[in-house]
Amino acid sequence: MSDTDKVFAGSIPKIYDEYLVPMIFSVYAEDIARRVAARSPAVLLEIAAGTGAVTRAVAAALPRGIRYVATDLNEPMLAIAVQRQADDDRITWRQADGMALPFGGAEFDVVCCQFGAMFFPDRVKAYGEVKSVLKRDGTFVFNVWDRIEDNVLTHEATIALEKLFPDDPPRFMVRTPHGYCDKTVIRTDLERAGFRDISIETRSEISRAPSAEHVALALCQGTPLRSEIEARDASKLQAATDIVAETIRTRHGAGAVEGKIQAVVIEARP
Repeated sequence: MSDTDKVFAGSIPKIYDEYLVPMIFSVYAEDIARRVAARSPAVLLEIAAGTGAVTRAVAAALPRGIRYVATDLNEPMLAIAVQRQADDDRITWRQADGMALPFGGAEFDVVCCQFGAMFFPDRVKAYGEVKSVLKRDGTFVFNVWDRIEDNVLTHEATIALEKLFPDDPPRFMVRTPHGYCDKTVIRTDLERAGFRDISIETRSEISRAPSAEHVALALCQGTPLRSEIEARDASKLQAATDIVAETIRTRHGAGAVEGKIQAVVIEARP
């Protein structure tokens, strides 16, 4: 993983929230919320909350009287999450590193994390941190993206960028968001961290966007892919966005765009 793969700063958080969240994250946030609500937690922790897509969905699914701590490593992402969330005295926002959770042992009924595990430098250590803050009968609910080939628009964008940077194409999407999808590896990592009751499933959905331009802006400027493009040639960010838009438009038409997305969803208990 590159050092820039975890950097969500500058204009990235705002574009991420406005363009990428409705395109690919919201539908999986609703799925996480259903799974969390089914566990009827009294005390809940969210790791890698980002701009709050899961936080909003989970908060809407849970009753009054619960305690919800939402964390993220990147304060600019949390700042948007706080702005987007209606006043809710159940929720505490906190900057925190999933690799070193600043909480007491056996404190939470449920820990959830949407599309964050791919960014952990040491997943076994991170899962061990989760296990340490979970109650003995608690549940860890999280998801990761499946292979990039099963996520159509992102795959097409990655191929398009190879035309602009043939000698050194940006590989952020392949390397990080879609680089941790082997179910055997995920299960082994969880078992090494002390989890025993593990359920893993594949969940396919449809990504929707109002235009090819929306897709291109979301992916090229609302993720750390932007930093990777600018590291090659900062003057080509708009050209990169344009070539992705043209590729998506050619494949899907000039109007609204749809494409398959696929994730791996995990529920694990100690």
